[in-house]
Amino acid sequence: MNSSASSDPSRAFFAPHALLPTGWARDVLLEWNEGGELVAVTPGARAPPDMASAAGAVIPGMPNLHSHAFQRAFAGLTEYRTSGDDSFWSWRERMYRFAAAVSPDTMEDIATHLYIEMLRTGYTSVCEFHYLHHDPHGQPYADPAEMALRLASAARRAGIGLTMLPVLYQTSGFGGRNPLPEQRRFINRVDALLGIVERLRASGVRTGAAPHSLRAVTPDALNELLSGLRAIDADAPVHIHVAEQQREVDDCIAWSGERPLQWLLDHAAVDARWCLVHATHVDGAELRSLAASGATVGLCPSTEANLGDGVFPAAAYVESGAAWGIGSDSHATVNASEELRCLEYSQRLALRRRNVLASAATPEVAEHLWRSAVAGGARASGRAISGLAAGQQADFLRLSPDADLHGLTPSQGLASQLFASHGANAIADVWVGGRRVVRDGIHPLANAACQRFVAARAQLLREA
Repeated sequence: MNSSASSDPSRAFFAPHALLPTGWARDVLLEWNEGGELVAVTPGARAPPDMASAAGAVIPGMPNLHSHAFQRAFAGLTEYRTSGDDSFWSWRERMYRFAAAVSPDTMEDIATHLYIEMLRTGYTSVCEFHYLHHDPHGQPYADPAEMALRLASAARRAGIGLTMLPVLYQTSGFGGRNPLPEQRRFINRVDALLGIVERLRASGVRTGAAPHSLRAVTPDALNELLSGLRAIDADAPVHIHVAEQQREVDDCIAWSGERPLQWLLDHAAVDARWCLVHATHVDGAELRSLAASGATVGLCPSTEANLGDGVFPAAAYVESGAAWGIGSDSHATVNASEELRCLEYSQRLALRRRNVLASAATPEVAEHLWRSAVAGGARASGRAISGLAAGQQADFLRLSPDADLHGLTPSQGLASQLFASHGANAIADVWVGGRRVVRDGIHPLANAACQRFVAARAQLLREA
């Protein structure tokens, strides 16, 4: 297709260099419709004189496939030792104290600031793994979807794409153990959880569901949830935490005789709709079965490092060509480039070699990481956001050539953003659905949202 001067300048953009699903291309004309869907991506085009043009390379926006928004409020505030064996489990006790104090207003204020942070650092959509359903006494709000709708409102205000994942949480451990008192805000019946799913869908939000983990749902509840979700939307995404900590693996074996990932693969129809979050502690047989299932692995390297979870065997998994993506999870880091850097560096440390997560076809590590994470994140999101191609949403970023990236090729610029940014952010502009939400690094609501976030955090610190 040749470029046309009749293209609507407000729904088109010309990029001298753009990262397409097939690799870098020159002189790319992006055109989208009123709904923000790309209708044409044309390499080798001429720049229309009246059309916006990039100064710097254009890359697809990154999906963030795992977020607990409220946890942003205490990121950085648990970095002190309480015992000689601090772990995820001791961190969780502190998390519960914050969770007990979050109100609908503070939830929306925290999430709005967080989602703006995500946009400014390369994420253009987010999967919100949402389990904070009820009031502090464990009672449903007048609208049982109140907290989820506040998150959806925050996403709209920030301008980020959203997949909502209401979480089913019922038990405190394998074998159907009674929930803990501090988990009272999370607990739901299956029918009530599916009611939240339907309420969100009716409000126009892309929605799936998330059994929290095998330790938090019984096999019967898992089957009931999956059956009910399938009746609502057969294509809805399904996310679950699995094998994040070694203790979880040990407890699952004691309960079932199987490791958690293998139990899940044996007892649920895991397929391309699924995102298995963390999957840190898997053996070789599980890894091969996981790759064959078509599911996406949701890796959250900065959170997994912060919590001391362990290192996912990404080198072998990525080499298989199976799907994976990244999430900021507890938001110890809110930066897509830093998340990918942490992933690559964890493999270098574990294997004692460099440039691990590349491929023979794509030897440039940064390019391979970015393209793979976009594709896997899109699959896990259940939305058409898999890159710069017709039929996908017009979610993209412009890298500024005015800072450290000046004089570099597009490939070198992306590599420098991932591996040599020294804390700088080269992302200048961000488009979501064809709408520019960040211009020259600035989001119009950033200052006001930050002030409200600081006030919300101060309130939580007083009450938690």
